[in-house]
Amino acid sequence: MESVTQYILGWNTPAVICLVAGMVLMAIEIFTPGMGAPAIFGSISLIAAIILRADSIETALITLVLILIPLLLGAGIAIRSFSRGALNRSPVVLKDKIEGSSTSLSDAEMQQLVGAEGVALTALRPAGNGVFDGRRLDVVTSGGFIAKDSPIRIVAIEGLRIMVEKV
Repeated sequence: MESVTQYILGWNTPAVICLVAGMVLMAIEIFTPGMGAPAIFGSISLIAAIILRADSIETALITLVLILIPLLLGAGIAIRSFSRGALNRSPVVLKDKIEGSSTSLSDAEMQQLVGAEGVALTALRPAGNGVFDGRRLDVVTSGGFIAKDSPIRIVAIEGLRIMVEKV
C-alpha cells in the first residue's frame, strides 16, 4: 500500500502539467482526424510526463498504462460515436452516397425545368453554368463542347446533374 501512496503523491508539478497538456492535446486529435500538431505535441508531452514522473522502470510502466487506458477508451468512444452514434445521423456529416431524393433537384419544381431554354453563361466543357429565366444553374452537357452565350435546353435532371444540349 505504501508504494501506491508514494506513486500517487510522487507527481511533481512539471509532470502534472505535461500529463494534462498531453491528454488535452490527444483528446483534440481524437476528434480532429489526421496526424497533426495536436498528436505530435500531445505525444511529446505524454512522454515528458512519463520521464518526469518515473523514478524507476516500474513507475514508468504504471504511468504509461495509466495514460494509455483513457486514451484507448476515448478513441473507442469516438470511433463508436462516428460509426453508429448520433454524429453519424447528423446532417453535418456527409454520406458516402448522395441520393437524388435528398436534393432540391429532384423536386417537382426542378423537374418542370426539363425542356426550358436558356443561355450558356460560361463555356460548357462539358460542365459550366447556364441561365434559365434569370436563374443561374450548374449544368452539364453529354460530353460535347458548347460555347459561351450559346442557346441551350435542359433535356434531363438526373440526381445532382442538369443535362443540357445546344439548341
